[in-house]
Amino acid sequence: MLKATQYSIQGLRAAFRFEASFRLEVYLFVVLAPLAVLLGQSSIERVLMLSSLVLVLVVELLNGAVEAIVDKTTPEFNELAGRSKDMGSAAVFLCMLNVIVTWTLILVPRWMGS
Repeated sequence: MLKATQYSIQGLRAAFRFEASFRLEVYLFVVLAPLAVLLGQSSIERVLMLSSLVLVLVVELLNGAVEAIVDKTTPEFNELAGRSKDMGSAAVFLCMLNVIVTWTLILVPRWMGS
């Protein structure tokens, strides 16, 4: 269990060091996570808002892993390699849309007086 934790921490450090998009998403998480705790009126709202943010980080880690292995195994252009990288990017994009939809559905009705 200790070794698995060490490997996980190494992976987080590598992602933060080498992946600019992961760094940006971590910075957004650091700003938005406290807002989720403050703005969520119930435990369910807080969990939904926080988990949508965490999901972006998880999928970005997986996307970075896919991109790294594709770049290692296929240094020249390959249609399938490009497609797999695009699909990983699309997964991150959908997670970001999920954040927007989740936060909007929770916060907008409250601000509009509903």
